[in-house]
Amino acid sequence: MKRRELLAALAVHASANLTAAFALPRPSMAADLAYTDGDLAQALKLRELAGTDREAWKLVEALTTEVGARPAGSPADARAVAWALAAMKRLKLDNIRAEPVPLKVWQRGPAQARLLDPYPQPLVMAALGNSVATPAGGIEAELAWYPSIEALRNDTSDRAKGRIVFIDQKMERARDGSGYGPAVGARTTGAIEGSKRGALAVGIRSIGTDRDRIAHTGSMRYDLQVPRIPAFAVSAPDADLIARLHARGVMPRLALQLEARSGVEALTHNVIGEVKGTDLADEIVLISGHLDSWDLGQGAVDDGAGVAIALATAALIQAAGKPPRRTVRVVLWGNEENGFDGVRAYAERYGSVRHQWVGESDFGAGKVWQLRSRVRADALPLIAPMARLLAPLGVEVPAQAANEGTPGPDAGFLMRRFGWPAVELSQDGTNYFDVHHTENDTLDKIDPATLPQNVACWAVVTWLAAQAPIWFGPMAPAR
Repeated sequence: MKRRELLAALAVHASANLTAAFALPRPSMAADLAYTDGDLAQALKLRELAGTDREAWKLVEALTTEVGARPAGSPADARAVAWALAAMKRLKLDNIRAEPVPLKVWQRGPAQARLLDPYPQPLVMAALGNSVATPAGGIEAELAWYPSIEALRNDTSDRAKGRIVFIDQKMERARDGSGYGPAVGARTTGAIEGSKRGALAVGIRSIGTDRDRIAHTGSMRYDLQVPRIPAFAVSAPDADLIARLHARGVMPRLALQLEARSGVEALTHNVIGEVKGTDLADEIVLISGHLDSWDLGQGAVDDGAGVAIALATAALIQAAGKPPRRTVRVVLWGNEENGFDGVRAYAERYGSVRHQWVGESDFGAGKVWQLRSRVRADALPLIAPMARLLAPLGVEVPAQAANEGTPGPDAGFLMRRFGWPAVELSQDGTNYFDVHHTENDTLDKIDPATLPQNVACWAVVTWLAAQAPIWFGPMAPAR
């Protein structure tokens, strides 16, 4: 196909705001920046091949069926590593390896919470990751109800002292997951704020958007300047029950028993496979997902889907028969959920290697709806053709902050640490937090029809990043 015809075809379905999004001042050299006809044609070919590819579904089905939940450092995690190595071998990736990551892990034990007087009822709950255990006999105390983490932070009274604090922080549903940030502080810092005020333990409304009677776990942290107290989450209906009692002026007593172990020596791995580059093989285009999961559910949405999307993308590029200029590297991270040990180990090992950009699929299996980059300004003309190719798939470029993308948790760590360029392919997360960190994170929550679109998006941007005539960075590091 002639270059003019190819570019015209790519522009047919382009969204109206593409011109505005990328209408930035261009240095004089930018006029010479362009992909070759062959590279654009290959990107278009990959997009079309991905549309009928079911490899991602096969992969996530296999991971959830053959392994299931796989907390870092557990026997199931070891089985997941073996599974990933075998999958990469079957997909004919290059330089396959599992790089060991020593770590200390938290292990969940039995836990229960029950309202006592005046209206005895059991609560559906889950310990939060890193929580200390209760004393051997458990804790019994009155609840001190707070509508939000901010309300607790602003409390200068002694109301929390000697009680179990309950933070009733609600999370708002949003396609981009923007409700998570304002709500998650209740989980991560609730025990710190409660302990500062003399609380014996802290409970929270689960950080999620569902109405099911299930509890959401997730990591929390401590401040070593104050005592560590147990932390747990209850289901939304049980949080509603506590709120109703508070509205009646009732201060119920609660019995809490929670067993857990911290600092357990263990081993996990980053699993890595590549599509070898040619003339720029020493530069890396990194795509990724995290292999570990919480111990509840099957780890299908978080992040079996991302693992499958990253693997299927690399497999598609490998099988298409045209090697990329830069090496495409798939990294399946170890212990993203509770420590980021995998990405920290990767940073130590590969921090001096030039990365063209980094990206991560870690927001479930919803369709990609937005492209945002994080590249230096004179590389933006090379992002626009990616956007034109993705437009027919329903992917937009925002009119504002188009070059302020966030590439996912592990990839974002690398972007901030080293100033490496990055890509964000935003998935529809409207329902993601219904199952996030719960026993409902199971394979049936994934629509197989959404996965090919994800792979198509990743294949296009990965291929073109690998073929670009310049390095997309460096960006200013932000540690």
